[in-house]
Amino acid sequence: MRMEVHVHGNVFLGRGVRLSQVEHALRPWLEYLDVDTIAEAHSIEREELGIEFDTRDRTVNICWTGEVGRSFHARLTEAFQNLGPLTEYASEVEATYYPENGEDEFYQLFVGPTPEAIQEFRRQCVTEDVSAMLARHLGKADVDQVAALVNQLFEQDWSARKVTGEHATGSSTVIPLHPRNKHLH
Repeated sequence: MRMEVHVHGNVFLGRGVRLSQVEHALRPWLEYLDVDTIAEAHSIEREELGIEFDTRDRTVNICWTGEVGRSFHARLTEAFQNLGPLTEYASEVEATYYPENGEDEFYQLFVGPTPEAIQEFRRQCVTEDVSAMLARHLGKADVDQVAALVNQLFEQDWSARKVTGEHATGSSTVIPLHPRNKHLH
């Protein structure tokens, strides 16, 4: 079964990372597309840049749409696992799948140099999102109280992951999103 997917985000690379390293890391994705370079990984949407390596900003900029099958998500996840060690700090890439049944699937893929960097970035994102949402309805003291609870929950989660060894799984994390949380552009 084929479906359309849109992958969107920016990954921030460390100093000295070369195009060849990026393409090597993204090899599972490129092989899936049957191309050799990111320059050949064109989006089916003409106005989208596809996959771009920006040497000046040291980023991999992604705005790519393609038609894919069931195994694509695993290849994308593997590519981001490979890319993680080349990053300077954690960032988020969103993948939205558009199956024929109309029930879109949204995923956040976090890419970073270490599991700790990804956990910290996820904590910051959730704290900022919850605080921004609550600030429209509650006072600063109440928002700060909830933010403190969110931070506490992330600390507990990280401690539990250390005990189970789950924190050492790699430098990429995939989280399914609720359809309301769609943030493509």
